Amino acid sequence: MRARVRRRRAARAAATANEFQAIESGTAQAVPEARGGMFRSLRIYNYRLFAAGGVVSNVGSWMQRTAQDLLVLDLTNGSAFALGVTVMLQFLPLLLFGLWGGMLADRYPKRQLLIVAQSLMGLLALTMGVLAVTGSARVWQVFVMAFMLGLIACVEVPTRQSFVVEMVGRKDLSNAIALNASSFNLARVVGPAVAGVLIYALGGTGPIFLINALSFAGVLAGLVLMRTSELTTPEPVPRAKGQLREGLRYVMARPELLMPILLIAFVSLFTQSFSMSIALMARQVFGAGAASFGLASSMFAVGALAGALMAARRVRPSRRLLVGGAVAFGLFQIVSGLAPWYPLYLVSLVPAGIALISVNTAANASVQLATSPEMRGRVMGIYVLVFTGGAPFGALLLGWISELGGPRAGVMVGGALTLIGSGVAIMLTKMISRRSHAAVRGVATAATGVR
Repeated sequence: MRARVRRRRAARAAATANEFQAIESGTAQAVPEARGGMFRSLRIYNYRLFAAGGVVSNVGSWMQRTAQDLLVLDLTNGSAFALGVTVMLQFLPLLLFGLWGGMLADRYPKRQLLIVAQSLMGLLALTMGVLAVTGSARVWQVFVMAFMLGLIACVEVPTRQSFVVEMVGRKDLSNAIALNASSFNLARVVGPAVAGVLIYALGGTGPIFLINALSFAGVLAGLVLMRTSELTTPEPVPRAKGQLREGLRYVMARPELLMPILLIAFVSLFTQSFSMSIALMARQVFGAGAASFGLASSMFAVGALAGALMAARRVRPSRRLLVGGAVAFGLFQIVSGLAPWYPLYLVSLVPAGIALISVNTAANASVQLATSPEMRGRVMGIYVLVFTGGAPFGALLLGWISELGGPRAGVMVGGALTLIGSGVAIMLTKMISRRSHAAVRGVATAATGVR
């Protein structure tokens, strides 16, 4: 029995080594396709640990987001401005320092970086929970915590995204990304509901922060218990000048990276505004109460969860899926804005959620599959930057349009701009690729002339 287990481990290690060599040598297309199955990545021991910890942590994080919003409102007598400042502070570090976080993910072992980042996030939740439970919490402390969470996320998010392929390999990467999205959207449905019940039962928001701090133990345990021999870990990139510029040039010179990154930039620009528009449509257009508004948010989250599970069945993302998902999301935004009755509006949110997650998972997998291991952290830093960076500006623009023309106008303009942005992303990719190829040909011609 022990001999059989050793043979299996040796075979798995050999397959992992061959795959890593294929990636490094640029012959990764020789890697055989993965077998189908919605949950095939869970056959891998390390990913099972990662996914199990992620489910617990995602639910805890969504619970904390709910508690954080309520705590800010309690401390400021319902100030919407203070709530907006909190959200802004949490996303601002990603805009300012996100590229540096991706660079650190290339320089240091990702598993160790994640252990440090998750520990710090758990410590912040524990500190805020103690302050809230003891009645010592102040709004400035919440602001500091939000900013610190954003700083940690600058490193944690690109590191976590680029660590997935080291656990599952290229064959199951698309499936693992989709399962991660499923976990996130399931937590998006469950977390706020559980937080609401517990805040009422426990008499305040403080215990929710403490519960979230405890949830990080699951992630840390999974990371610590991983079999490092089964990870396809690339050599850390030595520190050197110009590594950020190198990452940008790397993306600009490769259409297979540039197109999905530009496309996701335009789509994510209006994603946050669409979530905001759900509240405006439910309350101002259809006159729905709090319960009905919650139903609208849940319908969109259910669609996103369904889209993630559908994506998990695909072996490899395609360009048709990438562009088709972006176009479908734009169209369903317009359809939802035209819905004459609330039940039809709710129905339209499901395919909108499916389309959004389809393009998100396809873009993420496409970018990682097309990136060499030593550049993956920096490329994912760029991806995370464009994925999160434009959302506040899109929300501001469409919020202004909704103020002038009503929520329906804001939703439909957002859909139209998503469609236009998809076309612009494709055209920009072609233009930049032509210039890049022309520059390469020019250099080659000059070198030939010198000879």
